[in-house]
Amino acid sequence: MSETALPKDEPKSAPQVPFEQPAALPPQRSANGNGLAIIALLLAAAGLAAAGWGVWQVRTLTAGHQQQSRVIEGLATQTLTLEHNERQLSADLAQLPDSNELEDRHRLLAQLQGDQQRLSQRLETVLGASRKDWRLAEAEHLLRLASLRLSALQDVTSAKALVQGADEILREQDDPQAFAAREQLTRSLASLQGTTQPDRTGLFLQLSALREQATQLTALAPEFQAAAAAAQGNSPEGETRWRQWWNKISGFFRVDFSPDDSIRPLLAGQSLSQVRLALSLALEQAQWAALNGQGKVYTQALDDARSILVAGFNRENGPTQAMIEQLTALKNQPVSVTTPDLDASLNAIQAYLQHRHTPVEGLQKSTEAAPAAVESQP
Repeated sequence: MSETALPKDEPKSAPQVPFEQPAALPPQRSANGNGLAIIALLLAAAGLAAAGWGVWQVRTLTAGHQQQSRVIEGLATQTLTLEHNERQLSADLAQLPDSNELEDRHRLLAQLQGDQQRLSQRLETVLGASRKDWRLAEAEHLLRLASLRLSALQDVTSAKALVQGADEILREQDDPQAFAAREQLTRSLASLQGTTQPDRTGLFLQLSALREQATQLTALAPEFQAAAAAAQGNSPEGETRWRQWWNKISGFFRVDFSPDDSIRPLLAGQSLSQVRLALSLALEQAQWAALNGQGKVYTQALDDARSILVAGFNRENGPTQAMIEQLTALKNQPVSVTTPDLDASLNAIQAYLQHRHTPVEGLQKSTEAAPAAVESQP
C-alpha cells in the first residue's frame, strides 16, 4: 500500500510493481482458512458438549420424573389406606355409646369391683377358717391313729410320731385357745418318750435262727454207726447179712451201763422228725407272740420249746445246751409294754374343735347372705 502512494512525477516506474503484490496474498488466505477451521471445530465440539449435556439433563429429568411418579403412587396408596382406616374408625366411633351411657357404665363397673373385692375378702376368710378346720380334723385323726397303734400293736414309735404331728398342727394354728389341747398333747408325748419300745424285730430274727438250728440237733441217744462200706464189701456173704441185721436191730435198743433214774425210750427216725416239728412250731408261735406283743403266749411258747429240747435231745450236746441257754435269755426279754392312754388328748382336741365350730357357722351365714345383697344392687 505504501507503493500505491508514490508521487505522480514517476509514472514510468509504476508498471514494474503489480507482479509483486499478488505473490503476498495467498499466505494470508491460508492462515485465515485454518483459523476458521479451528473455530468451526471448536464450535462443533461446543455443540457436541452442549448436546451431550442436554441429553444427560434429559435422562436425569426422566429418572427424577419416574421416581416422583413412584413416590406419588405410594402416597396415593397410603392415602387410600388412611381413608379406609378413617372410615373404619368413623364406623367404630359411631357404635360407641355416648358420654352419659359411659358414665353409667363406669359407675356400675366401680360398684361391681367393690362388691367383688368384698366377696373375695369374705371368701378368703371362710376358706382360711375351712383350712384351719381341715388341719384340726387331721390332728384329731392322727391322735386316733396313735391310740389305735398303741392298743392294737403297742407300737410306741409310730404313736410318738403321730402325736408329734398333731402337736405341730396345733402349733401352726397360732391360737391361744389351743393352749389346753397342746398342754395335754405334751403330757401324752412325754409319757410316750418314757416308754421303751421292745425290739420285736430282733426277737423275731433270733427265734428264726433257732428254728434253723433245731434241724441240726441230735437225738437223746444216737443210733449205732455201722462199719465202713469198704469193710462190708470185703466180708463174706454170711457176715455181711449178719452186719445188716445187727445194724437194723441196734437202732431199736442199746446197752447202757450207767443209766439214769428215769429210763426213757429211744427216738426212732419218724419220732425224731416229729420232735423237731414240734420244736419248730413252738418257736414259730413265740415269733408270732413277739411281733404282736403277747407276753403270756411268748413265755409259754418258749417254755414249751425248752421242754421239747430237754425231753427229746441230748443236753450234754453243745448245740442243744447253747439253744437252751438262748431260750432262757430270750424269755427274759420283754415283748409287751404298758402303753399310755391318749383319750385325754383326744378329748382336749375335740373340745377345742367344738369351741371353734360356733363362730365359723356365723361367718358362713354372713357369707351366704352376701351374694343376695349383691344381686339386689342395681
